[in-house]
Amino acid sequence: MNEEALIRWACPKDLKAVIALCKEHAAYEQVSYDSNNKEFLLTNHLFQPTASLKCLVVEQEDTIIGYATFMKQFSTWDAVFYIYLDCLYLKEKARGQQIGLKIMNEIKGFAKTQNIDIIQWQTPTFNHQAISFYERLGAIKKSKERFFWMV
Repeated sequence: MNEEALIRWACPKDLKAVIALCKEHAAYEQVSYDSNNKEFLLTNHLFQPTASLKCLVVEQEDTIIGYATFMKQFSTWDAVFYIYLDCLYLKEKARGQQIGLKIMNEIKGFAKTQNIDIIQWQTPTFNHQAISFYERLGAIKKSKERFFWMV
């Protein structure tokens, strides 16, 4: 890759690429992904004046090669708000170029503008590459099981 990666806020024209990356991300994490109606739903959750979901994209050579989504949440135990990093994904060819670090620093900068001191996220236990990256950041592991209860 020749051109430096640009990290910027997502805009509506990016959604098709973000959805394609979501599908790729799901396959990487060994889960299924249904892209049906996602463009409409993401538009509503990202681009409304009161939207709580934030999305950064990584663009290189006019192509979206990665994304991160996050939101402000509250911890009752800590009695503070934190940023929850829902997704961070880079195409394989974009890994190992410090782009993940740049995205994390962008999210950290956003957290500071919100007077938030904590960012939390999760990754599958088999994602050793991501775990190694997060450990190099100085992140601390928290062991929990994640549950889903369909309503």
